[in-house]
Amino acid sequence: MTDALKVVPKTDSVETGVTDVAPIAEGLADVLADTYRLTFKTHAYHWNVEGPLFYSIHNLTEEHYENMFAAADELAERIRALGQFAPMNFAEIMQKSVIKDKDAQPSAGEMCEDLAADHERIAHRLHALVELTEGRRDVVTEDLATERSAFHEQAAWMLRAIAKG
Repeated sequence: MTDALKVVPKTDSVETGVTDVAPIAEGLADVLADTYRLTFKTHAYHWNVEGPLFYSIHNLTEEHYENMFAAADELAERIRALGQFAPMNFAEIMQKSVIKDKDAQPSAGEMCEDLAADHERIAHRLHALVELTEGRRDVVTEDLATERSAFHEQAAWMLRAIAKG
C-alpha cells in the first residue's frame, strides 16, 4: 500500500471566522441523518406505491429523493468544510435521525401523509439549525439550512395536497 493510501482523515481547525463549529456540525449531521433516512423511505414508497395516483406520486417521490440525495452530499461537505467529520456508518445515521419507519404497509394516501410529516420534522430541525448559527458568523450554513427548509416545506405541502384526494 502506498503512503497516499495510508492517510487517515482528521478533524481540522477552520480559520474562516465561523466560531464554535462543533454544535453547528452536529446540527448538520442530524439533518444529514434525517435526509439520508428520508431519501431511502421516499425511494421505497416510490417503488411500492399503487392506485389511481400512482403516476403522480411515483414522479413526485422521484423528484424528492433525487433532490435529497444531492442535498446529503452538500450537507456532508459542509460538515467537512467546518473541519468536522460527517457520519460514517448507518448506526450513527439511525441514532441521529428523527425519521421513523412505518410498522405496516401504508396506502398511497398514508405514504403521502407520512412523508409530509417527515419533511415537516426536517424543516423544524433546519429552523433550529438557522437559530444555532446566529452569533457564530456562519452565513453559509444558515443559507444552506434556509434553502433546504424551503424544499422540505414545499414537499410537505405538495404531499399533503395529494393526500387530501
